[in-house]
Amino acid sequence: MALLEVSNVSKQFGGLAAVSNVDFHVNQGEIVSIIGPNGAGKTTIFNLLTGVYDVTEGKIVFDGKEIQNKKVQHIVNAGIARTFQNIRLFKNMRTIENVMVGFHQNTRYNIFDLIFRTPRFRKYEKEAHIKALEVLHSLGFEKYIHTYAGNLPYGEQRKLEIARAIATGAKLLLLDEPAAGMNPQESEELLEFILGLKDQGFTIILIEHDMSVVMNISDRIYVLDHGKMIADGLPEEIASNQMVIEAYLGKSEDDAAD
Repeated sequence: MALLEVSNVSKQFGGLAAVSNVDFHVNQGEIVSIIGPNGAGKTTIFNLLTGVYDVTEGKIVFDGKEIQNKKVQHIVNAGIARTFQNIRLFKNMRTIENVMVGFHQNTRYNIFDLIFRTPRFRKYEKEAHIKALEVLHSLGFEKYIHTYAGNLPYGEQRKLEIARAIATGAKLLLLDEPAAGMNPQESEELLEFILGLKDQGFTIILIEHDMSVVMNISDRIYVLDHGKMIADGLPEEIASNQMVIEAYLGKSEDDAAD
């Protein structure tokens, strides 16, 4: 059974169709990549999945429940979390404090508790601290627990952003260009990190331009072009798909003349 099913989803901005009649699914425990040229509609898909944009038409079902046009907080609570192409860490806070922010979306104390540091506040902060330690240890971040986020190596900042997403209680992680700006060694380490998340039971959707990462990490790949799904399949099938090659490189003069 699919953890996520996207059926006939379209998004229009005025008269412009950003995505049109898109269908795809993601099974529990899979790593699925969505690729395509710039402007193909990939980030729009993420924004629809996370409630940033309302769906114009179609249905999104996550874990058996429809989530299209729900508020962002509702979708986070349902178990979907994302990272962004541009890192959005609190760089003047320690690593553990950044991860604790993820747990705070389920905070059960109020502003009074926060201001006066009530027993309830201290109880939930202690719980968040313990859970954050557990997440960091599970991801091999022990040596960085008290390091300020802004002092982490670039690749570790990317991993920390994923750790914070995990702290929300996510079942499905949406990773937007996680390898952006990385050198080959950092990309290889990230690939191993994401495969480790799969081994821990997470389901992952990846938007990524680094094809070496995509081809080596994906169970299946979907390809968007001009807002429409033009191909899907295993990595080796996508690599040899003529429509995909043309979407990225354009048609040859001989093809264009036909």
